[in-house]
Amino acid sequence: MRFTSTRDKTVDISFLQAVMDCMPADGGLYVPEGNADLRRWILYTDETTPFSSIAGTLTSAFINTEFSPIICETIATKAFPFEPTLKQLDDNLFTLELFSGPTGSHRDFGVSYLAACLETILTLNGKRATFLDLTSGPHGAILSRELRGKERIKSVLLFPKGKVRGLDESDFVWNGGNVWPVEIDGDLEYCRRLIQEIFSDRELVKKLNLTVSTTANIGRLLPQAFFYTYAFSRLKEKVSGDIYYAMAPGNYSNLVAGLYSWRLSLPLRGFIVPTSGALGADIKGYPVITDSLVPLNQRPQVNPSDPSNLERLENFFTDYSAMIKSFIYPAKVDAAATEAAAKELYKKYELFADFETAQTYGAVKANKNLGDGSGDAVVLIQRDHPAYNADFVQSSLGERIEVPQKVQKALTPFDLKRPLAKTKEDLVKILEQVQ
Repeated sequence: MRFTSTRDKTVDISFLQAVMDCMPADGGLYVPEGNADLRRWILYTDETTPFSSIAGTLTSAFINTEFSPIICETIATKAFPFEPTLKQLDDNLFTLELFSGPTGSHRDFGVSYLAACLETILTLNGKRATFLDLTSGPHGAILSRELRGKERIKSVLLFPKGKVRGLDESDFVWNGGNVWPVEIDGDLEYCRRLIQEIFSDRELVKKLNLTVSTTANIGRLLPQAFFYTYAFSRLKEKVSGDIYYAMAPGNYSNLVAGLYSWRLSLPLRGFIVPTSGALGADIKGYPVITDSLVPLNQRPQVNPSDPSNLERLENFFTDYSAMIKSFIYPAKVDAAATEAAAKELYKKYELFADFETAQTYGAVKANKNLGDGSGDAVVLIQRDHPAYNADFVQSSLGERIEVPQKVQKALTPFDLKRPLAKTKEDLVKILEQVQ
């Protein structure tokens, strides 16, 4: 499978190139070109098929001209010593928990896969690379863990002032590790501007071998497509009708990855998603992307540190416009409906729901004509452990949720005891030292 850009369809590059040079020169995002028919293999999977095996086969489907199936399987095995958890709540409703990884965040899957894949690429090509990212949440703990033992990847990780957390000193570059944490004298938005400024300098990016571990990088996004085939392998003997997947908007990476699964011939009926300021519904209830009103060539460059996958979604709207109208089911869910949904999940199923999961269940209830008891099923995607949103759980349910140790560790504040960085020049000096 080859890859092109959301803004320039003349771009034609390999998966290796798309992962290494993660941002196209035109300011858009890389997307896969073409389809693959894996229906026969997908139908062969069952409850005994490991997640890593599914990931290895799908990796081979995405990049079959570059790596052998054995290498693809090796990447997946290294990346996934953990797997999602599918639970049945009633005859028609299931949950897919993506917080079974080391930090209780769905990001565990994508970052672990990208690190394993990139390390393989770099080893085969005798190269090195540096992630340049920012975080104020668990991403630092995830990167630190997944880069342990990697010989060819380093990370320069920005934190807004006062937001450093989830770190272990043994992972720092100056202690022999692979992560160089940097506390920035500014807020999250200022950190984003610094990263955008650096990635706008194409020569600098090439010189320093920079990439990102966000879903702007196609190597971080593609593994999210594995979730849907995994869920199907567990559902196919339990569900006689169609399967719908329901998910929070987020940055739309899960929705786009689900559509990539469909392009690999995964049997499914559609996706249910709450509306947002970016993805809404027209008078007939069909999905509408607000940004579509602005031509691609008139938009600013996508910020690699804060990507919205709406451009990738627009790519589907363009190529499959008729199908999309009957494939994505948006629903407006306000705060009251979200809280009511959280209470219903707890009363009916004893399920603690964070805001995202509750809002998504609200969208399922608004689309009550889907999965209506005729053998259809809805899979509710739970991205992060609800303890990450403990305040919402307590305010909506009046219950205090127990915070697992792995979540506590990922959010524990850390004092770097190092000078704050302020400018692009400060960051460039650090990036040069990491090489």
